[in-house]
Amino acid sequence: MSGNKRIPELSNIEFTGAKSITAYSQASRSICRDLSMEFEMAADEVYGALVASQKGHPALFGVDVKMRARRVRNRLRRASEHAKGAAVEAVKFHNQFRTEFADILNPPKRKPKFDFKDEA
Repeated sequence: MSGNKRIPELSNIEFTGAKSITAYSQASRSICRDLSMEFEMAADEVYGALVASQKGHPALFGVDVKMRARRVRNRLRRASEHAKGAAVEAVKFHNQFRTEFADILNPPKRKPKFDFKDEA
């Protein structure tokens, strides 16, 4: 993916207030979770395809193929874990925003001043 292309679900959200930041964090969490699941499923598929190819040394009975396929699969599993971590960070982003700007989002309610003048 080049630098000119962006994820449309995220790039279409304009930061105008708290609701847009909430929408951005929810969308980014959803995308990261989907990406994590895709990597996890692809890891198992890649492993199966590589083991089925049986292009290893005949004296090792496919053990070398399984070891190499496992190394390849583990890279996708790590990518899946990192995508899960990115989803967690999207939630932390939203929590940090609410923590830092809570006074702006929910200003303290002030009681009206008591008027000593009786308007009766």
